[in-house]
Amino acid sequence: MELFDFTYKELQAIGLSIQVATICAVVSLPIAVGVGWLLARKSFRGKWFLDGFVQLPLVLPPVTIGYVLLVVFGVRGFIGKFLMEHFDIRISFTFWAAVLASIIVSFPLVVRAIKVAIEMVDIELESAARTLGAGPWKTFFTITVPLAFPGIFSGFILSFARCLGEFGATITFAGNIIGQTQTLPLAIYSAMEVPGGEMIAFRLAMVSIILSFMAMVGSEYLNRKLVKKS
Repeated sequence: MELFDFTYKELQAIGLSIQVATICAVVSLPIAVGVGWLLARKSFRGKWFLDGFVQLPLVLPPVTIGYVLLVVFGVRGFIGKFLMEHFDIRISFTFWAAVLASIIVSFPLVVRAIKVAIEMVDIELESAARTLGAGPWKTFFTITVPLAFPGIFSGFILSFARCLGEFGATITFAGNIIGQTQTLPLAIYSAMEVPGGEMIAFRLAMVSIILSFMAMVGSEYLNRKLVKKS
């Protein structure tokens, strides 16, 4: 059937999307846990600024994010130029540009989910653990993380799902290079621009919907099991 007749180029886009989304979710998670805990548990000057800065990508147009990344990490950007001249490392218009763009766009969602989860952990339990001799790290990993795990896991899945759908920042900063940076949304866009590409666009759109749906349903199912056990 033509509906399931995927070409190698289409399979590349699907595989690349899954790879980018997985790396994005894995890299984002530990950083988001640290930032989420800081915002949930600590009071300090400038906290409002940090919170606003972290949430900024939620309200910025993705193309703006891509442009800023290009200005900073492009071959003429102050970081990108330094990396290119001293380490021969190029980020813009590479696979890692797609990863970085996805991390920036999805990071606020992960932090928000983790922050709420940590805020819901009874602080008295953490205080009791500290009273019994547990240090800050032990308290964090034996009390805070296990109790907040459903929210942490939700943040991980949200990051994965959001990365699967990232378009604007990716096409601006990473380009639309087949086999290197062309993820599912970009492949769908390219197919829509070609006469007769409607079936390709439909096929890839269905894959995108199925992957995102599976991620969200799997997250909800595991969350319910974890909540029942806790």
